[in-house]
Amino acid sequence: MSFSGVVGRREMLRMGTIGAGAAMLSSAASANSLPAFTFRTAPAIADPLAPIASVPAAPVAQPAGPVGVNPHLFEKAKAALEQHSRRGAVRYRDSIGVVDFSLASRESRFHIVNLLDGQVESHFVAHGRGSDRAHSGWLEQFSNDFGSLATSNGAYASADFYHGKYGLSMKLHGLDWSNNNALERAIVVHQAWYAEPDMIGVHGKLGRSEGCFAFGRTSHFDVMRRLGQGRMIYADKIA
Repeated sequence: MSFSGVVGRREMLRMGTIGAGAAMLSSAASANSLPAFTFRTAPAIADPLAPIASVPAAPVAQPAGPVGVNPHLFEKAKAALEQHSRRGAVRYRDSIGVVDFSLASRESRFHIVNLLDGQVESHFVAHGRGSDRAHSGWLEQFSNDFGSLATSNGAYASADFYHGKYGLSMKLHGLDWSNNNALERAIVVHQAWYAEPDMIGVHGKLGRSEGCFAFGRTSHFDVMRRLGQGRMIYADKIA
């Protein structure tokens, strides 16, 4: 092999090495100019046989009512008003009396609710001695029986005014099976000294009636004025 041939081969090898280097640089440059890719992990496929996670139950909505009135009792009173209004036993639906005998007599538990604007006026009211034989201040039982001297639960329709033992009073018609003897038992709205609020300061409770809704003097007139003749009073005890 001649000297020129050797030189030629060396030159070719050198040029090949340079070309390869250039190709590597070109490849690196191309790689640097490519956009970056983000690889995301594929979402896990849920096991169709796996138990379904329990979802906490939504809280049960409580019926809304006027401020200071037991909402469950108010719902019962509204249902009774609807029922007795449909059959003509109650003429006026602007106001209603709601009596919460779940409360002690030392608490204002006779609520007059204005059904037009939701305003509430609350009063102290006595219950019957036959409903609280130990005179604890708490109503223990209802009765519709003659001679029981007890308070009756249910819906009442206010009726005529009259002058009786306690002065101006208001008759009541019992509209339910639980109080349908009210008129014959002379269960009425009246004023009484033992139902005055100052009795609570002295004894911690009101006195007892013979089954009537007995009020102090001021409350007595307010109740008759607001609920007179053709409106409903609903009395009950929510456990």
